[in-house]
Amino acid sequence: METQYYTLIEKQDFYEIIENKYGELAIFIDARDGAPDHPVLEFDGRQTALLKRDAHLAVRLDNINEETVAPLAESEFVMIVELKGKMVERVYGVPVDNVEQVVFEGKATRADELVKAKSREELLKQFGAVKVWASGDNK
Repeated sequence: METQYYTLIEKQDFYEIIENKYGELAIFIDARDGAPDHPVLEFDGRQTALLKRDAHLAVRLDNINEETVAPLAESEFVMIVELKGKMVERVYGVPVDNVEQVVFEGKATRADELVKAKSREELLKQFGAVKVWASGDNK
């Protein structure tokens, strides 16, 4: 089992938002490793959305087409389609959470990726710490 002690926020440079004849939206993005766990899409009502795929990975969608803003803001759910090349890897529905502002916390590690460190408590819990020894000078 792989243990991650950080959260990644990856920028999706190119993506498509598709509307069907019933007004339902689907967002086509690159496939990520692993299945999503309780995903949600945060949307600021302007140009930015953040797909929180699971506790460790979020996908940032910038420069949302202005014609898509109203339909996306009015949607309760959208379909996420993850592609590997032209092949569909997985499809899942996510609720849309309209927020005042999408907040990105972290530091850039590459041009398209941010890393957000977990709190000390989160790290200790995930690590499974049973004892902690304070050491060094206590000044």
